[in-house]
Amino acid sequence: MPSKNLSKIKEVFLRVDRANFLPPSQKDLAHLDQALPLGYGQSISQPSVVYLMLLLLKVQPGQKILDVGSGSGWTTAMLSWLTGEEGEVWALEIIPALKKIGEKNLAGCSAIKLEKIHSLLGDGSRGYPPAAPFDRILVSASAEKIPSVLKDQLKSGGRMVIPVRNNLDLVIKKGEKNFEVISYPGFSFVPLRVNSKL
Repeated sequence: MPSKNLSKIKEVFLRVDRANFLPPSQKDLAHLDQALPLGYGQSISQPSVVYLMLLLLKVQPGQKILDVGSGSGWTTAMLSWLTGEEGEVWALEIIPALKKIGEKNLAGCSAIKLEKIHSLLGDGSRGYPPAAPFDRILVSASAEKIPSVLKDQLKSGGRMVIPVRNNLDLVIKKGEKNFEVISYPGFSFVPLRVNSKL
């Protein structure tokens, strides 16, 4: 018997079509299990990796979530659907043009409530303190190390999934300064960009 969490993740992949978050030239490739270019030096992650990230994140209805490196909006839409009617998602993107593309894609997604999504231009390595703490944080770009500021913005009991170099790290906040980190090797993501002017 599959877990409720597993069933929900399978369902969200059906509800939120990856093709609707790809550039026109890439839409026919949406079914492939590989990362695809979005332009601006960025990519949309391969479905099997996003599946694992969501599985580790264990999103629950009603939660507050920070989506770092929201790109074309695909993960933002899935996170919003998983949080349900009462949940909220803060989508942080560092590239202005990509942020606009993501907003347009999200506006066309019938599976979500757009008013529950806050699309922001910002440096994801710094998180978003005005809305913290978050129940969950998803980072879709690779950091050299886990940013302490993101750890600080997690609620106690919260979970963060973040690529660190060639690992995918699950960070579980056990207490104010107590974190469990579980690393899964063998992953490749675009680097987490930093812009001190944002």
